[in-house]
Formats: sequence, structure tokens, C-alpha cells
Amino acid sequence: MTLKKYKPTTPSLRTRVSINYKKDNIWPNRPVKSCSTRKSNIGGRNNKGRIATFHKGGGHKRLYRFIDFKRNILDLEGYVIRLEYDPNRSSYIALVAYPNGKISYILAAQGMKAGDKIISSFNTDTSIRVGNSLPLKNVPIGTFIHNIELKPGKGGQIVRSAGTSAKIIKKENNNCVLRLTSGQELTLLNSCFCTIGILSNINHNNIVIGKAGRSRWLNKKPTVRGVVMNPVDHPHGGGEGKTSGGRCSVTPWGIPTKGYKTNRKKNKQRK
Repeated sequence: MTLKKYKPTTPSLRTRVSINYKKDNIWPNRPVKSCSTRKSNIGGRNNKGRIATFHKGGGHKRLYRFIDFKRNILDLEGYVIRLEYDPNRSSYIALVAYPNGKISYILAAQGMKAGDKIISSFNTDTSIRVGNSLPLKNVPIGTFIHNIELKPGKGGQIVRSAGTSAKIIKKENNNCVLRLTSGQELTLLNSCFCTIGILSNINHNNIVIGKAGRSRWLNKKPTVRGVVMNPVDHPHGGGEGKTSGGRCSVTPWGIPTKGYKTNRKKNKQRK
């Protein structure tokens, strides 16, 4: 993926770094109409109109692309028509056509290009090729994968952002142990589907926004630190001069934010 730098004709362009979509052969026009819909911006608010996710709002209008996370068109070899930019995610997406006349968007893997053929299958003789989707039990140890199901048939839920991948490190009984990009090890059923390869747009982390206005175009609003607030607004607020809160990092409601595990285990057996 090619990075693009600019001549410093303005202060914002001096540090700006973006991706050269033209050199990467990314489709410059609108998406397929049948595979997209209007996306309403809720500004981080829930069904009661209250802000549930802070620092969101505004931004450019977007069309939502329907992504085939399940890859449930089985044993039909698809044909990659083109790669496209998706404003709703960091990786590229690929438009795929199938022999039965269906078309869909999938997450594009690194190295995928127009003209490639992909397939999704339960068969054990399915080739380990970038873009192919198959169960974990049919994937060799040491293979890099993405778009992984947490439960069989639910569709890919993890490893879906640009440049990420997971690695199969062990198989035991009916389970498969994966090592994620973060280094965490995860055990899943070997019947869960996954897609071969590393996700595209690996230079996404090297983008430099350049100015505050571009963040507002991306639906991001300014974030204010708790230590500069008043005590009535935040537990870190108050004090004379530049004080640093005097306590562990917490949210405005006093919940710890560093070193505090927030993952909740589901499906606990009730006694």
C-alpha cells in the first residue's frame, strides 16, 4: 500500500500523510447500489436520545456497504471484480461475483487483486489460498487468518481491522488455539469459519490526519481531559494550578480505566 505525502503549501499539508488510492487501484466511484444503503448518524446517542458513546457526531455522509461476514455461498468459486474503499472500516473491501449471479462485498486480504478467484467450503481439499474461507480444522497450524467466527454460523466477529491477523498455534480435541495481534491467546471450536490471509491496507496506522478539521469529517469530536475540568464534572477535576488528579485514572463515574478488566464472560451457567 502506497503512502502519499504533500508539499507544505499550507500548515495542515506540512505533516499530512494519506494513502494513494490511485496507485493501489482502489475504485474511485460509488458502491454497488444493491449492496449498500443510507447510514444515519446517531451521534453516539442511544434510543433514549442520551449520549452513550462520547466524542462522536457530525462528519461526512456515508453509505453503508453490506459485508458478507458469514461467507455462506458454499462451493461456488467467486471472481473478484475490484477493490473498494469503505468509509465505515479501516480495511479495503472486495466486490465478488458468483456463477449463480449473486454479488457481494467481502473484506479484502493483503495481496488480493481484481481477477482473483476465491471460494468458501467445508471440504478438506480446499486450497489454502488468500481470500478462501474454511473451518479452522481444515487450516494448517501457523497459517495467518482473519474474519474469524466466535460461534459456528454466526459470521466473522474478530480480526476485521486493517493489517490485523491471527495465527493458529495449536489444535487439541475439537478446539483450536489462536494468537491474536495483541498477543492474547484464544480458544475456539474448530468448526468456526475463518478466512485465509492478512487484512489489507496495512499502512492505515501510518496515516497522519494533519488538521483538526479532518477529524471532524471522520465523525470525531474533541476529547477534553478530566484533570482540566471542575470537581462537579469529573473525579479528576479541581485543584490549584496544573494538578494531576491525585488518584487512579477513572471515568466521570468513578470506574477504573487502566488495569481494569472490562470483558464480561457470557453464557455463565446459573446455579
